[in-house]
Amino acid sequence: MYDSVLVATDGSSGTTETLAHATSIARDNDATLHGLYVVDRRLYVAADKANQDEVRQSLEEEGDVALDDIVVGGEEAGVEVVTTMAEGIPHKTITDYAEEEDIDVIVMGTHGRTGRDRVANLGSVTERVVQSAPVPVLVVHIE
Repeated sequence: MYDSVLVATDGSSGTTETLAHATSIARDNDATLHGLYVVDRRLYVAADKANQDEVRQSLEEEGDVALDDIVVGGEEAGVEVVTTMAEGIPHKTITDYAEEEDIDVIVMGTHGRTGRDRVANLGSVTERVVQSAPVPVLVVHIE
């Protein structure tokens, strides 16, 4: 059913749970696991000119660590892993990648928010991917 599984990561602590679901799906379906980290260009463009390179480098270093975690998790699960670091607006880059790479399912995490926090975060990356993805999206609830 699934030949390619995309796990999108922001490098947060919830990635471990999300990765566990993604590797399980990939292993059970003999699928390739794609790991994607998006360097959010809005974050370094918003910084003052003197700090833009430093902010970008910091984001790229965070991405390297996050993608290394996906490689290790995939190898431990015995699945083929492909990782990509891309630059752009996260939700658009994730959905574009899914389309371009013929991804069958996207796995992402979300934080457990309620009340006002939930309303404030309706514009989250995960929510936007769910709304615009060309394929099914498995959202892993992160406490």
